Amino acid sequence: MAKSVFYSFHYDRDAWRVQQIIQMGALEGQPILNAQQWEEVKRKGDAAIKKWIADQMAYKSAVVVLIGAQTASRPWVRHEIAHAWDNHKPLVGIRIHGLADRNGNTDSYGENPFSKVSLKGGGTVGDYVPVYSPSGSNSQAVYADIKANITTWVNNAYKRS
Repeated sequence: MAKSVFYSFHYDRDAWRVQQIIQMGALEGQPILNAQQWEEVKRKGDAAIKKWIADQMAYKSAVVVLIGAQTASRPWVRHEIAHAWDNHKPLVGIRIHGLADRNGNTDSYGENPFSKVSLKGGGTVGDYVPVYSPSGSNSQAVYADIKANITTWVNNAYKRS
């Protein structure tokens, strides 16, 4: 049975790339809401979004942040990272900008979102959490590298005691 994880990502920009990773079948993730379902949750307000995140993350064995060009600027991604940290969920980042979108385009390299989440005692979550950058000169090679390594990367996620 595949390890069950929570995927954190920039929905509007990277949902297509994330679907490619989910379809690899190496890990079992939470259901990815379609645009209509996400809008329905958003309409209910911030408390409903926080509850959805907490409910989806509750029984997952790790949180995988799929990092695209603008992931680090997304407030809900930062919330998910902080929630995972506070709840001692293993965390790992995987860069996905090299995967093609539905139009065949790859994206630019994005900032590390973990470095945007400050810790109470100083520093950031980025001081602890590994971020993997798949190798490959095209989308197919990046896909193959993610598929070959994603289970190992998740198994090596930072586990806060």
